[in-house]
Amino acid sequence: MAIDAATVRKVARLARIAEPEERIEALANELNGIMTWIEQLAEVDTEGCEPLTSVVAADDVVTMGGDPARVTSNAPKSVGNFFVVPKVVE
Repeated sequence: MAIDAATVRKVARLARIAEPEERIEALANELNGIMTWIEQLAEVDTEGCEPLTSVVAADDVVTMGGDPARVTSNAPKSVGNFFVVPKVVE
């Protein structure tokens, strides 16, 4: 799929992006390069590859935090086992 200057202008208008006229051709070339790369990705054989749902191999387990003193030790301010934050409601 080739992207020309008219397409760049249309997409910029739809996205409400003000792009100077002298940048339109350069932007079209950049977008064509991206589309070429995407077309190369479509050629990759992914048969037999399981889709990744997460890059983390560990189980996501909810805990109570373990050691409250250790949890709040990095806080700028804490009282007891609680974080102290600025008041945000007037």
